[in-house]
Amino acid sequence: MFVGISDIFKIGVGPSSSHTMGPMSAGFRFLKTLCDRQKDFRKPIHHIRVSIHGSLAFTGKGHATDRAIFLGLLGFEPASLDAKKVARYEADLHSQKIINHSQLGQLHFDPETDLIFDYDVMLPAHTNGMQFFAYDDTEQLLVSEIYYSIGGGFIKRDDEMNLQDEVDELENHPFAFHNAGEMLAMGNESGLSIAEMQRANELAYRNADDLDHFMASIWQVMENCMDRGLANDGTLPGGLNVKRRAKSIAEKLHDEVNRNDQQPHIANDWLSVYAMAVNEENAIGGQVVTAPTNGAAGVIPAVIRYYRDHCHGSDEAGISTFLLTAAAIGMIIKTNASISGAEVGCQGEVGSASAMAAAGLCAALGGTNEQIENAAEIALEHHLGMTCDPVGGLVQAPCIERNGLGAIKAVSAASLALRGDGTHLIPLDNCIETMRQTGLDMHERYKETSRGGLAVNLPEC
Repeated sequence: MFVGISDIFKIGVGPSSSHTMGPMSAGFRFLKTLCDRQKDFRKPIHHIRVSIHGSLAFTGKGHATDRAIFLGLLGFEPASLDAKKVARYEADLHSQKIINHSQLGQLHFDPETDLIFDYDVMLPAHTNGMQFFAYDDTEQLLVSEIYYSIGGGFIKRDDEMNLQDEVDELENHPFAFHNAGEMLAMGNESGLSIAEMQRANELAYRNADDLDHFMASIWQVMENCMDRGLANDGTLPGGLNVKRRAKSIAEKLHDEVNRNDQQPHIANDWLSVYAMAVNEENAIGGQVVTAPTNGAAGVIPAVIRYYRDHCHGSDEAGISTFLLTAAAIGMIIKTNASISGAEVGCQGEVGSASAMAAAGLCAALGGTNEQIENAAEIALEHHLGMTCDPVGGLVQAPCIERNGLGAIKAVSAASLALRGDGTHLIPLDNCIETMRQTGLDMHERYKETSRGGLAVNLPEC
């Protein structure tokens, strides 16, 4: 499958693309599979059971994985989730223990006993594994399928876990770069920017109006999410009693600007508060855009807002250039390493987002392809080794502040690259490979299991 801009940037719900959006999509897809195959079954489907494994089991409660699977089985998808309907349908499921499906009829599913958190068995292909089972009325197994949530809201069935599939389909596009080296070579040969090449790849399977509308809608959802985060306060759910801070900090920043009393580093404060606003919304299960994941959803919107509101010469065309360039870098990282915290730690989430944002800002400010690649490498290099250790399995601490710092690093990386000529010691491809190797070496307790790092080193109350 070609990984395009609509794969990297997906509208969904918090708090996690891999632990919430992915499982919801898996539940929805399993029900569709049952509809497609029901003629093959010797008896009607009567009962459904689900088991979740690895990182999904260890942090599933904090990430609302159980609720996401319920909603997927009830026919909801992340991009079109209607929050007004969710509560009633979910309450009915808990009380009646029945899924009423228009094609399959009544399916028995008890949320308390038919969703199993399996902490002992790790499915073979990925730490974010789920197994779905369908039985007849005598509890004879009719079908089972394994799905993996591989980061950024992507899911694959076990027989689809083949990277070569993505690489092969890319060959059908005019600029079939698999890595940054090929991307730069194609740019030099064609005379096109990274954004122009990515746009040409997108137009191989969609028209220009659709692409432009998509980018405008993605930015609108990002901005709306940010505005909600800047307008609301209170305490985040989940039991950690983390207070929302974006609104109060933004109010203080506005006061300082009005008094002409701001410090020179106020730009960093704006970047942080923009990112925190998004991730506070993500933490309450609000609508966000994976960029490239929910846990890192604040970095790119924060840097785009910084570009639009704080940079000289910003315009709407620059935002499109930003998004296309960021998508190209995200595709390269996903293809050659990972954007999943459960696979490689937070270097794959906030690190990838920071690299994408640095490249996007550098491009929007007129950087050359070589400067853009340099900006992405600088940002990613200085996230290498970052663990994913969410306290309580919640996408709150350290995730919310970490997005702010990722945005700051992105702007610094873009600025450094723009002041150079694009030549640098370590190519982006080598940095991506280093991230992949580091992720392989990283102990699983530091990869979104909440069994290491900050998650186990809180002071006793």
